[in-house]
Amino acid sequence: MSATAELGTSKQEDVVLVLSDLPALLGAMADAAQAFVANARPQVKARIADADGRVDRVLADVEQHIVHGFGWYASYAEMMREVAAWASQLDAQGSFSEIEALLAQLLFAEYGAQMRGGIPMNQGEVIRPADICDDLTALDSPAILTLVRHGGSQPVKTAIARHLADARGRATLENCGLDDMFDMVRDQFFAFSNEKVAPFAHEWHLKDELIPLPLVEELGEMGVFGMTIPEEFGGLGMGKTAMCVVSEELSRGWIGVGSLATRSEIAAELILTGGTAEQKAHWLPQIANASILPTAVFTEPDTGSDLGSLRTRAMLAEGEYWINGNKTWITHAARADVMTLLVRTNPATKNYSGLSMLIAPKQRGTVEAPFPTPGMSGGEIEVIGYRGMKEYEIGFDDFRVPAANLLGGVEGQGFKQLMATFESARIQTAARAIGVAQAALDIGLSYALDRKQFGRPIFDFPRVANKLAMMAAEIMGARQLTYFAARRKDEDKRCDLEAGMAKLIGARVAWAAADNALQIHGGNGFATEYQVSRLLADARILNIFEGAGEIQAQVIARRLLDGGN
Repeated sequence: MSATAELGTSKQEDVVLVLSDLPALLGAMADAAQAFVANARPQVKARIADADGRVDRVLADVEQHIVHGFGWYASYAEMMREVAAWASQLDAQGSFSEIEALLAQLLFAEYGAQMRGGIPMNQGEVIRPADICDDLTALDSPAILTLVRHGGSQPVKTAIARHLADARGRATLENCGLDDMFDMVRDQFFAFSNEKVAPFAHEWHLKDELIPLPLVEELGEMGVFGMTIPEEFGGLGMGKTAMCVVSEELSRGWIGVGSLATRSEIAAELILTGGTAEQKAHWLPQIANASILPTAVFTEPDTGSDLGSLRTRAMLAEGEYWINGNKTWITHAARADVMTLLVRTNPATKNYSGLSMLIAPKQRGTVEAPFPTPGMSGGEIEVIGYRGMKEYEIGFDDFRVPAANLLGGVEGQGFKQLMATFESARIQTAARAIGVAQAALDIGLSYALDRKQFGRPIFDFPRVANKLAMMAAEIMGARQLTYFAARRKDEDKRCDLEAGMAKLIGARVAWAAADNALQIHGGNGFATEYQVSRLLADARILNIFEGAGEIQAQVIARRLLDGGN
């Protein structure tokens, strides 16, 4: 049967694609999207290459719009490929049901239209296909034209909305392509989050309180902080896919709780990939059982993503490193027991080469005395969202760390060690974004079904229902891309590209979902008493931390333009 034939008519002028044709059609469109990116690549590279054919950093900065835009097009194409693969797998198993088909074709219709007309990198910047390539024939493929014309019709959106209403949002989670074990993990943590997080999250947010310590301890007992740590070091050894599912469901309750394990994940990854045997044996079991809580201390004032300009100094004297300098945007710093601390151990350097990572113990602080450790001081940074752990500025004045706590035992390896954690951190951030987006869908749907206007639920109005349908479609796509990156990580394959793409798209999907959920609430959404106001504030940070969207698009593009190696 032809992938572009077999269309069933409806009472409206538009048509709905026949289910049996859809997997092949999705695959054909994903191939066309990949072909466009392949055609664009040499043209973009020619704009920014030096005489030897290498990417010139100065030219890449001058041409940021097209370079970043190329990253966005490549991310769209990769997501389409993973969704098409997921649909094909479900179809082969006989489990590609109507809701999955409807979500996939709506996503492809919308994203295909954006690829043809322009992808919004944010609300004010659009990258057009002609900006990056003068050969647009791939975007005129029959598969793209068919899906753009018919895949996002009003009957499709209405049908998705009905599925969402019948299942109260669960329709987006029934067939994610994971095995039964992961489904059990999801159900366990959804139940936990629904009972012990979601009912209290908004009050904790409004009061700007730390997440209650008994909840942190209970999560520790459940193994959340040792999810990916190997069993030989006291962890569960379940891998990054399990981490995604857990992070997603906890973030669905509240991103603060979903992010509790992030610093443990980073610390464990640093020690596993860069630590000595003694450091692994000492620190990993304590991280796994949550007897210690780590925090990541990397960022400095005025440096942001430019870690090569880091200035915090560490001078070795009499078996100790003496630390002096300032750090900022340190999450959960007061309550933490140990810091993964990035410092400059070679003062003669002004780039990445002089950086080292220290495992730096500290005393756990309290609300009244957040930094009781000698040589440390700090203050809270008040934030609009992403609360529950608090953000801090920290100053070090002759703060001391034993020389034995130099990660790996060799100076100058800090940046390389940190880079090794980026894949996991970005995959986990993408999962948190999906959780926030799913919460926005849950809350927006519930409000739309319950809120009456003009004698009927506002859900009955197409502009409301269509927002919910698009949320569900985008969440599905971001979820498949994130799971793909996690699977590659679990298979010990390089996945920095896929992790970055998942984070880039996931962050924007979370923001769009939260914004649309607030719009569904109307004026009520702007009132702090409504949960959706918190979701909007929480979603906004996702496009900034773990690599701002601009940095992320640059990294994706540079990786592809440098040869994909």
